[in-house]
Amino acid sequence: MDSVNSLMQTEIYDGKSLADLVTLEFLAQALGSVVAAVVILLAGFIVAGWVKRRIVQLGDSNAKLDVTLFHFLGNLARYVILAFAVLSVLNTFGVKTTSIVAAIGAAGLAIGLAMQGALSNVAAGVMIILFRPFKLGDFIEVDGEMGTVHEITLNNTVIASLSNLKVIIPNSEVWGNTITNYSSFDTRRAEWVFGVGYGANLATAEKAIRDAIMGDSRSHSDPEPFIQVNALNSSSVDFLVRVWVDAEEYFQYQADMKRKVKEALDAAGVDIPFPTRTIVQAEAEQEGGNAKQVDQAA
Repeated sequence: MDSVNSLMQTEIYDGKSLADLVTLEFLAQALGSVVAAVVILLAGFIVAGWVKRRIVQLGDSNAKLDVTLFHFLGNLARYVILAFAVLSVLNTFGVKTTSIVAAIGAAGLAIGLAMQGALSNVAAGVMIILFRPFKLGDFIEVDGEMGTVHEITLNNTVIASLSNLKVIIPNSEVWGNTITNYSSFDTRRAEWVFGVGYGANLATAEKAIRDAIMGDSRSHSDPEPFIQVNALNSSSVDFLVRVWVDAEEYFQYQADMKRKVKEALDAAGVDIPFPTRTIVQAEAEQEGGNAKQVDQAA
């Protein structure tokens, strides 16, 4: 009996013994703390979700605002609100949050030193989001990969390649490399080199090239296209052609014009040179005979 009384008087929580814990007053207080904690957590999740949606909607509703930046700000606001909700829950149970924050800070420093590589991706992700060298939907080339930006997170950048493959690039590799953004400007200048034979009439060849390219509705006449003889090679006279076109039409346009110019030059009777090789049979037989003699000598 004495052992039971001793156990009941043993301090268990916050200066209270087991006998104190089984009182209705304490149970009501504990139940109230649990209910308050649940309410705070639910309110925190609801408010955090609402704030995130409002921030994202603000970016989506205005074409001048960067959607990527507002998605990042929405997620950041959500996590901050949830963190305050968790601290409030701890306060309801009498936990001193100042010591917890200090412990988290010390642990964060140790974790940061152990995860420098991962944190470099996060730092690079913040730089990408803030300085916006590209945004969702842009067509870019970075770290040897080319494709459309599908997603930007704090850790990596996801692009859809030309073959529609999902390519995930760590943000440190993105920020630390040369980024080519093909979607930054509305127009691009396409460039080709077309060679004609030395016996061709250059005026006729230039007219055929100009008519074939400028006859396409995608070709821009302003700025003025550049079509000039650029080089005299060993077997051809080369025309350098530069024409402006809408950026979204660039790749298909560049391929289409090669075929149109080839057909136009053929229709105009302009010779297009190509490498040829002539093998003289007599020399080939003589070389074969010499090789045979060498073999016999050996």
